Amino acid sequence: MHKFSFVSLCVMALAAVVLFSGETRMAEAVTCDVSELSPCMAAIMSPKPPSATCCSKLKEQKPCFCQYLKNPTIKQFVDTPKAKRIASTCGVEYPQC
Repeated sequence: MHKFSFVSLCVMALAAVVLFSGETRMAEAVTCDVSELSPCMAAIMSPKPPSATCCSKLKEQKPCFCQYLKNPTIKQFVDTPKAKRIASTCGVEYPQC
């Protein structure tokens, strides 16, 4: 169970990193919560492509990605080739923070 929680955190962090590309949303405030990226877990844990919900959550959390990358606990999971693949599949550039 502990391993599953750790994997879940990794997946969420990865999804967050993948989502952030540089665009900012001016009209809406976003609460930065890496757990919002949990719909991306299936894509992180398997070779399946990300779901529409995953891509939507990545786009929603995009303003938070640099914050997630600055957190060493989250960064080690989101700064991976798989996270970059998911972001690319969702049409989100990998962030340059």
